[in-house]
Amino acid sequence: MKKYDLVIVGGGPAGMAAAIAAYDAGITDMLIIERDKELGGILNQCIHNGFGLHTFKEELTGPEYAARFAKQVCEKQIEYKLNTMVMDISPEKIVTAMNSEDGMFQIQAKAVVLAMGCRERSRGALNIPGYRPAGIYSAGTAQRLVNMEGLMPGKEVVILGSGDIGLIMARRMTLEGAKVKVVAELMPYSGGLKRNIVQCLNDFDIPLKLSHTVVDIEGKERVEAITIARVGADRKPIPGTEERYTCDTLLLSCGLLPENELSRTAGVELSNITSGPVVNESLETSVDGIFACGNVLHVHDLVDYVSQEAAVAGKNAAEYILQKNHLPNAHEESGKTIDICREGGVRYTVPSFIRPEYMADQLTVRFRVGDVYRDCAIVTYLDDTEIARRKRPVMAPGEMEQIILKKEQIADHSIQKIRIAIEPNA
Repeated sequence: MKKYDLVIVGGGPAGMAAAIAAYDAGITDMLIIERDKELGGILNQCIHNGFGLHTFKEELTGPEYAARFAKQVCEKQIEYKLNTMVMDISPEKIVTAMNSEDGMFQIQAKAVVLAMGCRERSRGALNIPGYRPAGIYSAGTAQRLVNMEGLMPGKEVVILGSGDIGLIMARRMTLEGAKVKVVAELMPYSGGLKRNIVQCLNDFDIPLKLSHTVVDIEGKERVEAITIARVGADRKPIPGTEERYTCDTLLLSCGLLPENELSRTAGVELSNITSGPVVNESLETSVDGIFACGNVLHVHDLVDYVSQEAAVAGKNAAEYILQKNHLPNAHEESGKTIDICREGGVRYTVPSFIRPEYMADQLTVRFRVGDVYRDCAIVTYLDDTEIARRKRPVMAPGEMEQIILKKEQIADHSIQKIRIAIEPNA
C-alpha cells in the first residue's frame, strides 16, 4: 500500500489552496487526487470575470484564477493524479481510488483534506410535474456546454431558480443569441448575489419573478412550453396565477449540494443544515485527521473565501501531521470545547464549535441567514456579554456573512458558549 503524509481529495480551488498552504507549512509528501482531466475544478467553465478581488486584488476569470493556483502547485512540484476517482475513504484514512493507468489502488494517509466541491440539485429532487422531454438542463451543465464544448442548449429559455449559476447563465445565453424569457424563483428572495441580479438580469431586461415555480412542462420529444405559477407562504402554487411561456429549454438553478458521499463512508458527522461536515476551529471533522474545506463543507458565494478557508485547512492538516510525527498522542482530544450557538435567523456557522487550546489568534466564523433582514445588526456574545456589534442595512441568504473571533477574547475559561445573533438595529 502506498503511503503519503497528506492526501487531498479534489483538485479545484479548495484542493489546490489547501495543498499550497500545507506545503508552505512543511509538508511535501502529499498527493492531490482529481477526477477531471485537469486541475481547476468548476472554475474552468466559469469564463466570466469577478474572481480574485480579495485574493489577488484584481478581477480575473475563473480559468485565470485557477491557473494561478495550478502554477504554484507545479512550481512547488506537488504531486497530483488526474482522471482519478476516489471510491472510498476509511475512518483509518485509507483512501481507495482508481484510474485507467494504475487500476484500483489504496493509499494510507496520515491526514486527509476533503475538497470535493458540490453538485447541482437535479430535476429528480425538485418534483416538477410533466413529461421528461429533451431540453431540461442544470445551469452548470448548460454552462459547460456553452463555455467549454461550444454547444448551445437552446434558443428560447426559461430558468427556474435564481442561484448565481442561473443568473450568470441568463446573461451568457442572452449574449450567445438566445432569448431568456423569465427567471422564476420559489422563494420570496433571490438565491444569488445582488451584483449578479443587477449585471445579469436588470442590465438585459430579463424579468425575475419571486415566489414563482414551474407547475407544468409541455412537450414529449423536446420542451415546447413551461407554465409557472405564484406560490403562497406554504410554497404551494396558487390556482389562477399560471403563466405560460413557449420555449425549447428549461435551465434549473435550484441550489447546490456538497458532495459528501465519501465523507459519509469515512464516518464523518454531517450537518443536517449545510449537508457538509461538522468541523471545529481547525476545520477538522469528527474523524481525527480528516479536514474539510470549500464547497464540500458549505456552499460559498465567492471563490476567494474558498481559497482562504482551504488555506486554513491545509495549514492545520500540516500541523496535525507534524505533531503526529513528533508526538504520536499529541492530538488526542483534550481541553474544553465551546459551542457556537445560532440565534435570530442565523442558519448555521462554520465552525460549529471551537477548542480555545488549538485556536489561532484570529478565527473567521462564516454563516448564512435564513431570510432577508433589513436595518439589523450581527451581534456576538460570550455567554451573555456582548463583545461585537456590526450594523448591516440588509442581509440575504444568498450572501455569506462572517465575524472575526480573537483568541484573547475567549481566554476566560469560564465561558460556556459563543452566541451569534441577528437583532434589530438599536
